[in-house]
Amino acid sequence: MIVHLVDGTYELFRHFYGLRRFTKGDDPPFGAVIGVLRSVLQLIETGATHVGVGTDHVIESFRNRLWPDYKTAEGVEPALLAQFDPLEEALAAMGVTVWPMIELEADDALASAARIAADNEAVEKVCIWTPDKDLAQCVRGQRVVQVDRRGNKILDAAAVRTKFGVPPELIPDYLALVGDAADGYPGIHGIGPVTAAQLINRSGAIETFPPTVLGDGRERSLLFKDPATLRTEAKLFRDVDDLRWRGPSAAFTDYAARLGGAGIVERTLKAQGSVANFPDGLRLTASP
Repeated sequence: MIVHLVDGTYELFRHFYGLRRFTKGDDPPFGAVIGVLRSVLQLIETGATHVGVGTDHVIESFRNRLWPDYKTAEGVEPALLAQFDPLEEALAAMGVTVWPMIELEADDALASAARIAADNEAVEKVCIWTPDKDLAQCVRGQRVVQVDRRGNKILDAAAVRTKFGVPPELIPDYLALVGDAADGYPGIHGIGPVTAAQLINRSGAIETFPPTVLGDGRERSLLFKDPATLRTEAKLFRDVDDLRWRGPSAAFTDYAARLGGAGIVERTLKAQGSVANFPDGLRLTASP
């Protein structure tokens, strides 16, 4: 069994701005939602049987209390924000397991789901579909991997080390030092990716750095490590088979029509008829 975990918020942003290239700013009300549905359906059409999607029901989370400049909904275009709720409703109507996160973030949902799935011996592999560097900390050997759809790349533990210079479990330390502009914390002044990797490989986690290494920046780096660390304790499901896609709900036809998703209902019903032919799940073909 292969479990596929999708970053729904990232996909919504990706499709929203991808459409801009063709619509010239005339945003279809649910264009990005339809794009995400098609992406998830493509996974199912090519053999994915167990799928879960994490979304940010709201942008703000507990991390805004940890760092005042952490990302918020400020600056997110209203046309994009207006598609957050419809995406969650549409995925549920399509029969896909969706986790709308409020206090935690979508990334925490994916991290928690990956942990739960990996603890199940029946699971051969867990694939986390997002290029977000935060999720690299969840990678474990070749069993829990990160998939970059656009780059056609699969990151296992060896590939994470090659890319960042540190093993997956030390990605929070790496991000604490170099910062994450997308999330709104700056890291430690004067420390870039190369220096961060050197320091971590020499001394391990920030907590074990000699006191003189970071000086006054030690406390600040530990502050940033907290939001950089994904939470894995969310109780999203008990049985991995809860993620098995069994087809759309009866309401999906009408829901898709309201969204303007021409053809997606027919594709979804066709996929439902074929899903029994893929008992082991989608096999990945991208190269690390």
